[in-house]
Amino acid sequence: MNKSINLYTIGFTKKTAQQFFETLVNNGVKTVIDTRLNNVSQLAGFAKRIDLEYFLRTIGNIEYVHILDMAPTKDILDEYKKNKGSWETYQQQFLRLIRDRQIENQVSPKLLDSSCSRM
Repeated sequence: MNKSINLYTIGFTKKTAQQFFETLVNNGVKTVIDTRLNNVSQLAGFAKRIDLEYFLRTIGNIEYVHILDMAPTKDILDEYKKNKGSWETYQQQFLRLIRDRQIENQVSPKLLDSSCSRM
């Protein structure tokens, strides 16, 4: 029998650091999986990779991993965000990409359980 997996998602925009980290801690998140293409942007504030990794460990004893294979390509993301593409097209392209990458063979269910995908 397959065990269910608790997998959460969270974004950092329009959140204070307090809201962001308390949400993770209060939900029992064990690992944050960063799926951003650019996780070092100056616009990211407290969520820049090196800072995020430190704060997660220090505030909540939460692990940090960066898995680019779980991110859309720049082309797919730009078409949706910059060119205001449709959600349906984005979803179809992203699901095809995930299928082509065979992400289910690269990321273990153990890593995903009680994890939070950081986008």
